[in-house]
Amino acid sequence: MLLGIVFIAIILLLILITKMKINPFISLMIVSFFVGLATGMPLDKIVGSIQAGLGNTLGFIAIVLALGTMLGKLMEESGAAERVARTLIDAFGKDNVHWAMMFVAFIVGIPVFFQVGFVLLLPLVFTIAKETGMSLLKIGLPLVAGLSVVHGLVPPHPAAMAAVGIFKADVGKTILYSIIVGLPTAVLAGPVFATFISKKIQITPPETITTAVKTGRSDQEMPGFGITVITILFPVFLMLLSTISDIYLEKGTMTRLVLNFIGNPITSLLISVLLSLFTFGLWRGFSMEQVGKYCDQSLPSVASILMVIGGGGAFNKVLLDSGVGTEIAKLATSAHLNPIILGWLVAALIRVATGSATVAMLTAAGIVAPILAMSPGTSPELMVLAVGAGSLVLSHVNDAGFWMIKEYFGMTVQQTLSTWTVLETIIGVAGLAFTLLLATFIG
Repeated sequence: MLLGIVFIAIILLLILITKMKINPFISLMIVSFFVGLATGMPLDKIVGSIQAGLGNTLGFIAIVLALGTMLGKLMEESGAAERVARTLIDAFGKDNVHWAMMFVAFIVGIPVFFQVGFVLLLPLVFTIAKETGMSLLKIGLPLVAGLSVVHGLVPPHPAAMAAVGIFKADVGKTILYSIIVGLPTAVLAGPVFATFISKKIQITPPETITTAVKTGRSDQEMPGFGITVITILFPVFLMLLSTISDIYLEKGTMTRLVLNFIGNPITSLLISVLLSLFTFGLWRGFSMEQVGKYCDQSLPSVASILMVIGGGGAFNKVLLDSGVGTEIAKLATSAHLNPIILGWLVAALIRVATGSATVAMLTAAGIVAPILAMSPGTSPELMVLAVGAGSLVLSHVNDAGFWMIKEYFGMTVQQTLSTWTVLETIIGVAGLAFTLLLATFIG
């Protein structure tokens, strides 16, 4: 019954947006209420669930996107994005720059959240596309592939670290195995898939972004490559320090508390924006008034994106509170499968039904961990990878990330399903395949 309601809700959402052309945020609100009513949730709980889902989603993402967009705007106006773009094009060659984007995203994404890495590196995508004339998808999809793989598979990302604890896995081994599995997975979902799909789908990026992207500056008009990289990677460095402190310093020590504070994504991004006011602003000859104006100009374009992402979060929360995830978990555990495949399947089903990779990964780990205790031959580190890969499968309309990719790349729902959804599914399936392959060697 619950699964049928979810299926109807997704079909209804697609009809509202694609056929009836209703605003995605309004459509998500309508479908959220529909699921709540259809599953028999108390009326007061439906509204509360929608409020909580929207608020919890935007509580973090709104700050990250706002600060990241300001940093991106200053990168663009100062010529920093063009400097990095030219350097990558010169180093890798015009024809291979999409490979460069995947490796950059994979490295940058290790200590940062998906959303943070996305807003930090997005200006490079648009600048490189304009410099080379290459398809935006061919450059942008490898970026999100690299970030997504690291987000789902590689500790110290929160869900992966939590799964390490639940399965009692070794952190060092998990990181090593996740890189062995993650890199070929990112290659398939990133440069390989992007090269294929960019020939089939042509997209027109949002005018607000393309008109802001300037190219053709002289060397003197752009900041140096070194100071540019330091500024862009500064939040990554602060978050990495926080991660290292969690591993090597005892809880409660002042040093660890301070490093955790400055390494929080919100704090580190704020510090980096303040740094960029100098490196991309005042030191480039802009007045503080001009810098402030650029920051103001960056925010309107984020408003509509945030509301759609928040709507996705509200839909996600109603699905969770209606008990869909629990129902799917019961169905999956009734099957007698290899623990690695079972972990992947539970995570995949919960991901498809609820839209949350984090919820899918943690729920699947909690369900499968007791089963793992009865299968002593299975590596707990590989179980972390299995549920991580499953949690990335088939991102669609109930995932806030789906709407973020759609809005920033200026795609239709159908185009986003054909690109982002397929990319995430490639990551999930390839991640499972490479994990099973690795299991034959370390079993």
